[in-house]
Amino acid sequence: MYTCCNIKKFIKLLIIDMIVIMAAAFVFIISRTMKGSSASETDEPPVPLPVIMYHSVFGTEPSEYVITPEQLDSDLKWLSGHGFTAISAEELVQYVYGKGKLPEKPVLITFDDGHYNNLSVALPLFEKYDMRFIVSVVGRFTDSLAAADPHKSAYSYLTWKDISELIYSGRAEIGNHTYDMHSVSGKRNGCARINGESEEEYRKALSEDILTTQNSLRNACGYIPFVFAYPFGHISRESIPVLREMGFLVTLTCYERMNYITRDPDCLFGLDRYNRSGLLSTEEYMSKLLSEYK
Repeated sequence: MYTCCNIKKFIKLLIIDMIVIMAAAFVFIISRTMKGSSASETDEPPVPLPVIMYHSVFGTEPSEYVITPEQLDSDLKWLSGHGFTAISAEELVQYVYGKGKLPEKPVLITFDDGHYNNLSVALPLFEKYDMRFIVSVVGRFTDSLAAADPHKSAYSYLTWKDISELIYSGRAEIGNHTYDMHSVSGKRNGCARINGESEEEYRKALSEDILTTQNSLRNACGYIPFVFAYPFGHISRESIPVLREMGFLVTLTCYERMNYITRDPDCLFGLDRYNRSGLLSTEEYMSKLLSEYK
């Protein structure tokens, strides 16, 4: 996909290769750690982890899945002012596998679907408040919709180049949100198993779909995701071994509940998230998000 015809492109190739190697090494080391150590019980109490689920950030008319830039600014200001630290998925995984510590009040901030405004509008605000976030992309949206009509903050999706820009910012991690299973209009609901589908058929369909996005991100952006977000929160128990085998370490759902993080890697499979509806004020949403916080 890249042609080495000048020094700038050569350097870019080197950077991409380094990112691929580091990402692969991270997944390998964590996997080895998981195999080499048991989830032994400790005296450490579970760490409460609220997870925010955003989608699109644009305009002046918020809806259930769209918030305004002013609302996002208000949210990040509130979190910062109340002592919360937006952690990365990598920090979370490292802690669970016995390395490092979590801040006193961690929060995980996620965006679903890969809207272009996650780059054009959200990124500057995360830079302003020195925070990290995860953007889970749908491969087909990037291949088809973004390519056909790119760089409109109101409705476009991220191109592969845009995703690379997010990665290079150092603020964003990229998650896999399937390639072409982000739908409930067909016979399959998201990436859930279809009634009557054999387990073998399901594993094949799911792994092929997810691998398409994994390969696209690796080839176009030099990045290998280890976070997977279930479309619409539709989960099949048969998906878990598939995702584990593919190297995923964190999965995200749409159930609105508090998470409690331990040193057991299983706690990272099925992190629940509170959808950030634009129909709520920052104070109303934070009250909902932290209703179970202890």
